[in-house]
Amino acid sequence: MAGDVLGLVLHPTRDVSEVVRIITDWAARHRITLAVRAEDRARVPASVEAFAADELAGRCAALISIGGDGTMLGALRMAVRDPKPVLGVHLGKLGFLVEVEPPDLPRALERLVEHDFTVESHACLACDVCGDDVVAFNDIALVRQPGAGFVAATLAVDGQRYGYYRCDALVVSTPTGSTAYSYAAGGPLISPATEAMVVTPSAPMAGISRSVLLSAHETVHLELRADSAPVAVEMDGLLIRQAATEGSVHVRYVRDAGRVVRLDPRRYQERSQLKLSLLDLPLLPDQLRELLPDGLREQLDRRELPPPK
Repeated sequence: MAGDVLGLVLHPTRDVSEVVRIITDWAARHRITLAVRAEDRARVPASVEAFAADELAGRCAALISIGGDGTMLGALRMAVRDPKPVLGVHLGKLGFLVEVEPPDLPRALERLVEHDFTVESHACLACDVCGDDVVAFNDIALVRQPGAGFVAATLAVDGQRYGYYRCDALVVSTPTGSTAYSYAAGGPLISPATEAMVVTPSAPMAGISRSVLLSAHETVHLELRADSAPVAVEMDGLLIRQAATEGSVHVRYVRDAGRVVRLDPRRYQERSQLKLSLLDLPLLPDQLRELLPDGLREQLDRRELPPPK
């Protein structure tokens, strides 16, 4: 990857200056070109090139996402037409996608340019939202507006109508997105190795009241009913439609739409286990012990040794 351009995707509001400094210093030493979106031009040194947002991924050999999972999802969406490896640098609170902590960044960058990593493939949802094409790597959601009534929509799978929903929100998610809005709405956690979509109603009042798990080969069609209140439409947590009163959302599953860089897949999996334990999936004591740093684990082992007789 030497001689290629690395793109920086910055968290929209957080201070990323320290991480940007680490990357730009490293790039200067290794004669690597960096680039950002034109709107982030003022947040990086003058040595970093700037491209239009819809051109950045195409100009770069890889992207470096600086933030949390939301920033990572944005980087994946940016490169969906020509998937590039995306390295996540963690600045968020609870990240399931990002892997690298800022102190580990120089070595991670060296491994990136040396192609010393594995790629974790991610699917996305290709959505037609009232005629607009969007992609979501976590979920697409129809959400009630406070005080304005409920979401009322019919469900069709591969053109066959199955029933209707009347609820606070209606969420279609990927396996990756099953730990997000869908889980909060009572949906199941789905293994990332599974190729599937899940449709979950939040606070259902009538109609279908449970999650519906569908295969990757099926398509989902949600049509707003005449008795539905105006709804907001969110894509990966971003508001894309403010108050829809009619129309439909058509969703299909797309394999291999995103490429996430993994430097230590086993360690990443262990960290994800710990994060899942925060979502009410408790770990056994010996599993928690294995996630501790080596030094701390050794201290605990010494304390638990029986006293000499």
